[in-house]
Amino acid sequence: MHEAIPQRKARYPLIDVPATAEYIASVQKEDGEIPWSAGGKTDPWDHVESAMGLTVGGYTEEAARAYTWSARTQQEDGSWWSYYRDGNPIPEAYKDTNMTSYIAVGVFHYYLATGDYVFLRRMWPMVEKALDYVIGLQADEGQVYWAKRADGSVDRKALLTGSCSIYLSLGCGLRTASLLGVEKPPWEIARAKLGDAIRYRPTLFDQSKSRFSMDWYYPVLCGALKGNEAQRRFRAGWSTYVVDGWGALCVTDSPWVTMAETAELVVALAATGEMKTAETVFSWLPERRYEDGAFWTGVTVPDEIIYTEEKTAWTGAAVLLAADILYDLTSASRFFSHAFWKPFPLSSRREKPRQGVGSRSEHF
Repeated sequence: MHEAIPQRKARYPLIDVPATAEYIASVQKEDGEIPWSAGGKTDPWDHVESAMGLTVGGYTEEAARAYTWSARTQQEDGSWWSYYRDGNPIPEAYKDTNMTSYIAVGVFHYYLATGDYVFLRRMWPMVEKALDYVIGLQADEGQVYWAKRADGSVDRKALLTGSCSIYLSLGCGLRTASLLGVEKPPWEIARAKLGDAIRYRPTLFDQSKSRFSMDWYYPVLCGALKGNEAQRRFRAGWSTYVVDGWGALCVTDSPWVTMAETAELVVALAATGEMKTAETVFSWLPERRYEDGAFWTGVTVPDEIIYTEEKTAWTGAAVLLAADILYDLTSASRFFSHAFWKPFPLSSRREKPRQGVGSRSEHF
């Protein structure tokens, strides 16, 4: 269990924040699209994650360009296709609800980091259409169906990790709506039903995916599980999903530790206030990077073979988001913290817009 791990404390990030942010920016195309890697494919979720990494690194203009690309490529029904190359959906693409919803997370994160209320207002139609699309694919029991195929048919399996990400997205959408003075009761109802499904009805979700570490920590990362429930989940899965000194396994049946999952575990731990353990896990990451600031996607244990060799921008972004919650790099550093989120519903209240404050990453 993680309490037994020696704890390490630092007052500053153990990584080169500017170098990693610069690498992500180097992958971005002129039109704002951020593929997985130079010459690689683009998916809407990882595109947003990379934009969030740019924001943490102080590349706010580049991040805004990424969100503008999202607005430009959004479908009439509010969705995005699952994969793109050069701005065009690939032939086997489908409409993934999780990928579609995540734009709400990126836009709200950008607002928290910059205080740019004009940007928030400009992005609102895109966010509203996306979340309206997603809740339209929610089952009566609360889970959200995975995807709609190109022929219009719906894949009715539900994924726990994806549903947790949608839960976070709905929270961000509701906070954005509150800032803009908009009431969205259907989103509140959808979020409450989804949260109950995540907490109390695990059989609603595809159990074959439980081999992925994300299915273990995402219910905590998204805020559906808090306090004692979160701690019990960490304790129950730690020896299964974590290799001490290395990081989080991608899947339990392969000796492959992935940097993005490790960084997300850091975020989940820090979100609950487990800062010392989070810092310890974060300290396993700095050596697993390239000289240009990109992080390894993964590494095999114990022979330490880098796999894959693709330099994924979203991996670096996940590390930057972990650094932010630990070391307060930006005004959005508390974004994932459970203490940050106000009780719902929000429809009866309107939040006050913030002043622009920008990124503090230049100090590192």
